[in-house]
Amino acid sequence: MAELTTLESLLEMGFERNRAEKAVANTGNQGIEQAMDWLMEHENDPDIDEPYVPPVGNVLGGEAHSQSSTEQPTLADTAEGATDGEVNYIETEDGLKRPMTEEEKREQVKRLEELMRVKQAERRERERAEEVEKEKQRRRQGQELQQIRQKLQDDDMKKLADQRRREKMEDKLARQRVKEKIARDREERAQKFGGGGTPSTAASSQPNPPSPSSPTSQGPPPTKKEYDESRIQVRLLDGSTITTVFKAQEPLAAVRVYVQVNGNTPEGQDFTLLSPYPRHVYTELDMEKPLKELGLVPSAVLVVTKK
Repeated sequence: MAELTTLESLLEMGFERNRAEKAVANTGNQGIEQAMDWLMEHENDPDIDEPYVPPVGNVLGGEAHSQSSTEQPTLADTAEGATDGEVNYIETEDGLKRPMTEEEKREQVKRLEELMRVKQAERRERERAEEVEKEKQRRRQGQELQQIRQKLQDDDMKKLADQRRREKMEDKLARQRVKEKIARDREERAQKFGGGGTPSTAASSQPNPPSPSSPTSQGPPPTKKEYDESRIQVRLLDGSTITTVFKAQEPLAAVRVYVQVNGNTPEGQDFTLLSPYPRHVYTELDMEKPLKELGLVPSAVLVVTKK
């Protein structure tokens, strides 16, 4: 059956002539399906509606170098419906040809429109599948980025914990060295004042040690003990508490950072710290002051409150 030409079919389906001519020319007049595929793929091209100028010697439906222009239909011939005398004709059972009726033309156009709808549905399904795959890839990338951020945060927390452990160990060793030095000093004083000298001097010096009230025998009065650490207990918003030890010279901001990291305050929740007895709300200026200057040494209780 010799059906409508590709160009006429596209025009019957409502495509503009300029677009239809481009589709026929760019697909080599290989058929309606190829032309429709080309139109759907290039419908958003910026130059789709520019006037089509066929190249010199352009031949539709075959290879231009193997056949002459009199044997092949040109784009203009196709548009005029004068290709080879079979345009708008069908072949009957006895081999004769007759023009297509209007009903047959409508059936032909209906079939082509149905084909176009199928192609469009396939294209939409393909685009939907591509969008789904892009969304999956975006989510995978988001999860990988979140994992990287979590790992960096865990590494930072681990480094901070290791640093605190080292500081505590160094403090412990320093206190141990001080204790050992005090013990050695006591032993040296005992040997110097209690273990040497002649029996007469030892006997004459015996009445002196029992005098606990003698200021000369006990040396200078004891000085106030200096603390280099502070044990801070923090009561959180839900009533639970956390406790840790800070350096006496650390700023109050270190306590706030510790609460942000180890407390259960909601992310983004702004809060402040206060002392219950006597009640004192710490300001941003107080955050830069050392714990010792704020009177939070050797221990203190702080309360977290919402701003």
